[in-house]
Amino acid sequence: MNKAGFTLITSPRQRRRLLLDRSMEKVIAAGGLWVIVTILAIFIYLLYVVLPIFQSASITPHGNFALPAAEQGESLLIDVEESFQLGSRLTANGQLSFFNLTDGQLVRQEQLPLAAGQKIVKALAIGAVQRHLVLLLEGNQLLIAKVSYKVSFDGDRRVLTPRVQYPHGKTPLALPASAPLIDLDAVLENEALILALVDDSRQLQLLSYRTEYGEPLTTLEQQAVIPAPQGVAAVHIDANALWLYLVGQDNSIQLFDLRDRSAPLALHTFSDWVGGSNLIGSQLLLGGSSLLVADAEQQIHQLSIQRDSENRYQLRQVRSFNSSGSISTLIPERLRKGFTVLDQEGGLDLFYTTSERTLLREEKLLPAALRSAAMAPRGDGLLVETRDNRLLAYELHNPHPEISWSTLWSKVQYEGYPEPQYIWQSSAANNDFEAKFSLIPLVFGTFKAAFYAMLFSVPLAILGAIYTAYFMSPKMRGWVKPAIEMMAALPTVILGFLAGLWLAPMIENHLLAIFLLLLMLGPLFFLCAWLWHLAPAALRYRLPEGWEALLLVPVVLFGIWLAFAVAPGIESLLFGGSLRRWLPEVAGIHYDQRNALVVGIAMGVAVIPNIFSITEDAIFSVPKHLTLGSLALGATPWQTLTRVVLLTASPGIFSAVMIGMGRAVGETMIVLMATGNTPVMDFSIFEGLRTLSANIAVEMPESEVNSSHYRILFLAALVLFAVTFIFNTAAELVRQNLRKRYGNL
Repeated sequence: MNKAGFTLITSPRQRRRLLLDRSMEKVIAAGGLWVIVTILAIFIYLLYVVLPIFQSASITPHGNFALPAAEQGESLLIDVEESFQLGSRLTANGQLSFFNLTDGQLVRQEQLPLAAGQKIVKALAIGAVQRHLVLLLEGNQLLIAKVSYKVSFDGDRRVLTPRVQYPHGKTPLALPASAPLIDLDAVLENEALILALVDDSRQLQLLSYRTEYGEPLTTLEQQAVIPAPQGVAAVHIDANALWLYLVGQDNSIQLFDLRDRSAPLALHTFSDWVGGSNLIGSQLLLGGSSLLVADAEQQIHQLSIQRDSENRYQLRQVRSFNSSGSISTLIPERLRKGFTVLDQEGGLDLFYTTSERTLLREEKLLPAALRSAAMAPRGDGLLVETRDNRLLAYELHNPHPEISWSTLWSKVQYEGYPEPQYIWQSSAANNDFEAKFSLIPLVFGTFKAAFYAMLFSVPLAILGAIYTAYFMSPKMRGWVKPAIEMMAALPTVILGFLAGLWLAPMIENHLLAIFLLLLMLGPLFFLCAWLWHLAPAALRYRLPEGWEALLLVPVVLFGIWLAFAVAPGIESLLFGGSLRRWLPEVAGIHYDQRNALVVGIAMGVAVIPNIFSITEDAIFSVPKHLTLGSLALGATPWQTLTRVVLLTASPGIFSAVMIGMGRAVGETMIVLMATGNTPVMDFSIFEGLRTLSANIAVEMPESEVNSSHYRILFLAALVLFAVTFIFNTAAELVRQNLRKRYGNL
């Protein structure tokens, strides 16, 4: 020892030990720091993927050029192909021109097979990506042309070659109409053409043509006249030819059922406009279940088909949007539930229906008055023709319009639903599906599964740990504790497999027996304890202290036998022979085979080892002098347990419960295999559920990279990360407080 009182280290062995201690200290510190950095990196990456879904839409100029082939006259129809590389324009004399959207350079011109001097009265471009031109010609004739683009490559440059085909022949189809036709809507299927035609007297007729083996459309299969006493302002048919919307000149909108096209059925007439709005335009939203209607008050209304309480179809106004100017053109997106409004002042408004968002507002976008406009199929481009014979191309950046804070966390009014709801349904079989991205059912399912798992596991784990650490003999503890801890090594996929294929059917077939077992075990344990207490001392002393738990083994086996033995008789007496059938038929309680009860038991089994091990260690680690001191002062073992041991061990017990909660919240495979993965919000123990983690595991392989669905799954992961972090942080704060309060007992 030196003069300062410090011990001098002179031995090489001591120096090596000191060096090793300092090295390990730095390694441990570096490891802890690396864990923090890793967690932070995960958080940053999740934010990096998620943040783009909340970015605003933007529009930038792409091209500004004079009208190609201007000598052919004004455009009757303009269109844009999928990649926003080429545009097309059709004139009334049948000249179809294709041009580059950057500089307006002509790529190809095609003269459609019209008779000499014949004009096109009305032109429609139908189809989301594969475009068909349905042309109403003078003389009540119809011509159909298919526009496609052949893709080739010149080095690294992508080259598009337009092609025009006539799938039903170049000879126009003569339409059976006595008066000149001025307007139409059409649905073209593989072997059928459905036409809604309006003549110059504003009357409507429905025609259905059919062909076979690629022959021209010549066979008139069905014909019907639809009465329109007030005259037709516009007509629309959905893409599946199920519904027809008739917009009358009296501002009424009629809905017709087209399943029997020979006799269309009038379902409902909507005319409940506030303030008697004067309608100036209408367009079908993607899918055909909703109609967008613009009025002179600068508003756009969404009318959706819904069923009333008597299962009748009707039109209902579900939402409205305000335009910044006098509405000139209404353009719905081809592949999404959004639409664009161009006003007479040259402004642009971009809306999305599901999220009820005004995505973009440009009050002065166009330098001249609008003549016509077209939207790119993917909603990423806009082509506008102005009255000064120029074409303006704009790029739109709007990748995630369906996402907003309200669609994620609030109730949303979806098409076909009678009221706003929380729904998660990310995909469907058809392309006109309205995606539903509410995270509330997934968060609800996560906490529902965790709640039932903790309800099953916490009492068993903590009470078992208390008995094992405080009352059980050391020898027996040496067998029981490792056996329970070994359960933690059991793969969760095995537990999920057993839960889904064995436990779920077993519970369904013996539902009453399971409930009787849960109700009977507690009273049987107390009865066994009371009888053991009344037993002669000579008998009780023959069993060594701490081995009393062995007596419960036959009690548990007897309880299982008794529950399964008496359940059939009780079911026959009270539940008509089957509780499983009685629940939905009499009580009105829906029962899923893979439900929260199965998940609670299976996840509880997975969580019990973690809670038990940590709790048992915390109780067993309570200093013996505290226990002995309490007993020496006259406290009973029960008083010592409740007022000394449990309070001292409370930080560890609380940590065990929170660790188990974190395990239950983040569990994937058990939930995935033991439930029907139905994202429903029902607290019933007999209903299924879907958790955040299970949803990520199921849908991530199917999601398109950088799509809205893909980024929302990362948002779900971020929510799960945040929930776990908050729980663990709160648990640590509470644990530290408990340690300060009870650590010095």
